[in-house]
Amino acid sequence: MRKKHKQQMRIWAMLCHISALLAWILLFSLVFLGIPLYLPLNIIAPLLIWRFKKSKYPWIDFQGKESLNFQISLTFYILILIVISLVIVLASFGIAVITNGAVDIKTILNSLLLVWMWLIVILMLFQSLLGIFAAKKAYKGEHYRYPLTIRFLS
Repeated sequence: MRKKHKQQMRIWAMLCHISALLAWILLFSLVFLGIPLYLPLNIIAPLLIWRFKKSKYPWIDFQGKESLNFQISLTFYILILIVISLVIVLASFGIAVITNGAVDIKTILNSLLLVWMWLIVILMLFQSLLGIFAAKKAYKGEHYRYPLTIRFLS
């Protein structure tokens, strides 16, 4: 009975990390189908698991907070990149208007799109690798702290 209880705890802790990755897959699938939806599903899925299981298992409380902190940090970093990109686009349009079209906006926008695609690929690989690594550690019962994480929940 005790072994089954411990295994359930480790499975739920692992799901705190894996659920964020599954949420991204769901989100990309919806966008691929033509449904332009942005919900922070990468935050909502671990939040639900953590919220409902944290009082029963202290290990899930720790793992859930760690997963949530990482997902919130990634979302925050993505929002910062979006703001920087918008500033670059608006500055480019402003320069084009001021110089009467002497600046090639198409080149700037294509470059920005290329940079964005690479950043998204790198962020998704980073999140996937770290999420899988953290899930394995959680299932084994080992402590793991995500790098580059802002500790919103302590």
